Amino acid sequence: MKKFSSIEDLKKAGEKGAKSLFPSDVKIVVGMATSGIASGADKVYEALSVEISKRQLPYILSKTGSMGMDFIEPLVDVIEKGKPRVSYGKMTPKKVPQLIEQIVNGNVDHIKPIYRTDEENTIITQQKTPYLKGLLPGYLQDIPPMGEIPFYKKQIKIATRNCGVIDPENIEEYIARGGYLSLQKVLTTMSADEIINDIIQSGLRGRGGGGFPTGVKWQSCRKAHGDIKYVICNGDEGDPGAYMDRSIMEGDPHSVIEGMIIGAYAIGAHEGFIYVRNEYPLAVANLARAVEEARYHGLLGENILGTSFNFDIKISKGAGAFVCGESTALMASLEGKAGEPRAKYIHTVEHGLWDRPSNLNNVETWANVPVIIARGSKWFSSIGVPKNSGTKVFSLVGKVNHIGLVEVPMGIPLKDIVYDIGGGIPGGKKFKAVQTGGPSGGCIPASMMDLPVDFDSLWEAGSMMGSGGMIVMDEKTCMVDLASYFIDFLVFESCGKCVPCREGIRRMSEILKDICSGKGKVGDVELLEKMAQAIADGSLCALGSSAPNPVLSTIKYFREEYEAHILDNRCPAGVCKALITYSIDPKKCTGCGLCVKVCPTQAISGEKKKVHKINNDKCTRCGACMESCKFEAINVK
Repeated sequence: MKKFSSIEDLKKAGEKGAKSLFPSDVKIVVGMATSGIASGADKVYEALSVEISKRQLPYILSKTGSMGMDFIEPLVDVIEKGKPRVSYGKMTPKKVPQLIEQIVNGNVDHIKPIYRTDEENTIITQQKTPYLKGLLPGYLQDIPPMGEIPFYKKQIKIATRNCGVIDPENIEEYIARGGYLSLQKVLTTMSADEIINDIIQSGLRGRGGGGFPTGVKWQSCRKAHGDIKYVICNGDEGDPGAYMDRSIMEGDPHSVIEGMIIGAYAIGAHEGFIYVRNEYPLAVANLARAVEEARYHGLLGENILGTSFNFDIKISKGAGAFVCGESTALMASLEGKAGEPRAKYIHTVEHGLWDRPSNLNNVETWANVPVIIARGSKWFSSIGVPKNSGTKVFSLVGKVNHIGLVEVPMGIPLKDIVYDIGGGIPGGKKFKAVQTGGPSGGCIPASMMDLPVDFDSLWEAGSMMGSGGMIVMDEKTCMVDLASYFIDFLVFESCGKCVPCREGIRRMSEILKDICSGKGKVGDVELLEKMAQAIADGSLCALGSSAPNPVLSTIKYFREEYEAHILDNRCPAGVCKALITYSIDPKKCTGCGLCVKVCPTQAISGEKKKVHKINNDKCTRCGACMESCKFEAINVK
């Protein structure tokens, strides 16, 4: 067994990893994160394997994580000696023979790459990586560099620096990108106080939602009384539409492990836990493999890197309870108890897991640590805005053209994310709002598109950063219905331990449902506001105290929609079924009969090539007719 015990051992592994990243022959890399597999990347990978074997080509076929461009998956990268890495989007098994043919012939006649990576551009490394610079082959000169693609132009990849670049199953490729050199540095040249001071000076705040200064938390845990201490990684990402942590665990698990080892050394812990959702099978598998690899090479266990420091990690799978994302509920679950929170005046850095000092950070926070150690606190704090250093990873989903994972500097205007990176709203519809911070977050209206995206600005606007979910909504979104959806989610996920959360948000859900169904009463909005304050003040944990945010923010910025539902029995967005009617525009209807065929209740009648009509007594407002109509003849009022 080869254990790394010195800087020389790491350098040799890095040299081997560099040859794997930049081989002497052709290397084809397929994005095989969950997002890629869901788009058919596994079938593309299989087709590439068959084609390479059939042609008896000496090509290397490899896997990687997600580069974030989910809207153009499956993604395939081609790396040839002396040429830049080029990326192909929307690859299919049928296109594979064409791709191989043009690689063999040295051209891009059949399938044009979407971008090339011939310099670092937006990707941060822990040490310089030999991206190729210089003259390009003629046939690649009109392929734009990664840094000029609108989706990437304003991104800075730090936490996601290796996702989509390295094979997550190859520790040597991680080391080639500077991996574990930060660990070697702290174990041999830095004291615990120096490490913690670096993290404090960097301004890194917890990326799990609370935004508490990471270095301050480490310092408190180090000073806490007790010989046994723990470090914990929170990978229990439960927000609807959020998958930032999943992508890092899938695409770069060693960055999380290295960050945890550095944190453990600074705090004085010798045992760590990664708590990850059981619904993330690929993340669990890649983490488990990475832990075994690190242990095999002496990066976990006893006498790490030839020093006297001992530390090991265990992986614990959660059962999908949203409340277990809360620190004390997570620790209760780790202990084998029901995932219920406890009073916040008991600090986990002093009395955490098994009543011992425990430091909990989320996946993204740990992934930032090795880069801060390598590049310095001043470098990290120079990115972002005052009191909000560095970058934040967001899952950009909803009514936006470029759905995907983005990593942007703190303080970037909201409009830059939605329009420059996200490509704007599909179908030419109007942008209405962005919901940030998960089900306990708030909605930011279009009128606040210049809002800086950072912890403090979002909080002042009535929302929150959360773990990084960002859901874009267009003009066809009903804000009352949206608030009802998120409150329903929280009703289901509440652990039920405290009355304000258990009963309060259930009652809020009932009122919102009444409003959406046309049974709302004058005074309901004011009642929701009063209840929200009581729930926030009286709940035991952050799930309850932040639960009213979707309701409060939608009332604050879209009060007129609540009033239209209650006073006018009307849903302005045309969503709430009890408050809308469907009709057919006689000027646009051609009598094609498609709507008749798809109507499940036979509510539409009319002769062929003549104007049709909808019987609203039979109509269930399912929307099937609207989706099938090619002439936009269906009106909703």
